Amino acid sequence: MTQGPREGSLFAYTLFLLGSAFMASNAVIGRAAAQVVPPVGLAFWRWLVAFLIVLPFAWGGLVRHRRVLLSRWKQFLALGALGMGISGAVVYMGLEQTSATNAGLIYATSPVLIFAISALALGEAVTPRQVAGILLAMAGVLVILTRGEIEALLGFAFNRGDLLVLAGAAAWAVYTVLLRRTGGTPLPVVTQFAANALSGVLVLAPFYAWETLSGHPVVPTAETALRIGGVALVASVLAFLAYQKTIVLLGPARAGTALYVSPVWVALLAWVALGERLQTFHLMGVLLILPGVALATLPAAPRPVTRASEA
Repeated sequence: MTQGPREGSLFAYTLFLLGSAFMASNAVIGRAAAQVVPPVGLAFWRWLVAFLIVLPFAWGGLVRHRRVLLSRWKQFLALGALGMGISGAVVYMGLEQTSATNAGLIYATSPVLIFAISALALGEAVTPRQVAGILLAMAGVLVILTRGEIEALLGFAFNRGDLLVLAGAAAWAVYTVLLRRTGGTPLPVVTQFAANALSGVLVLAPFYAWETLSGHPVVPTAETALRIGGVALVASVLAFLAYQKTIVLLGPARAGTALYVSPVWVALLAWVALGERLQTFHLMGVLLILPGVALATLPAAPRPVTRASEA
């Protein structure tokens, strides 16, 4: 039996909300894991477990497109370094020193960074509305970086953890732009995901070995497995599948607005799971970042079609 329009819309928007919550869980679980699992080890095992979860579904595509994948090995390693390395391990390093709420709000600027990099690197046109959105969102990030204190700005006294998360958001933006420019034969989304995850594992492996040998190994405990399983299954595989399905049901423009909802989920989950409370500077940041992201990235309303006036 097929779903009616109302049931289909309810399912689509339920999936939309769940997908944005799955995305948001990475900052919260990463913060919870900060004192249990070393950051590079968390990123390495996150993507290895995620790769193994999707491998049965991606195996056929990996075999079928092996020549394309091998011919682009440098590109996939670059994507792995940006999307799984810097946007993974470096963000987890930041979460050792900042709150999940801060991280979620800073990461919410990723769409703006993607747009800005596309404009600079690819020459995409920029409207005054979009420039205003970029400036507004960046002002919101500055409020969070300084905790709303002008003295911190004058003395450049920023939290190191916040800066690391910002670096991770910038790396994710570059990763997304490079992903858009992928040429050649299109790959199935599950095949692309598996290839990117494996590339991330390969890039992270030597740094994970160095972290382990320097005295910070991943200790195999039930708590460690729970943290790694959470970021691998919920924040990686389920977030990916929900996002891809939402694109099919709602279209890419509306599906992409999940990034605007994620900070709300981060704040809520961080409050419930970690006891973090919203501060005044968080609210100030939200009031600047979310409208800024919307102005910079949402498409303009279509102009009404006017008919020539009759003589």
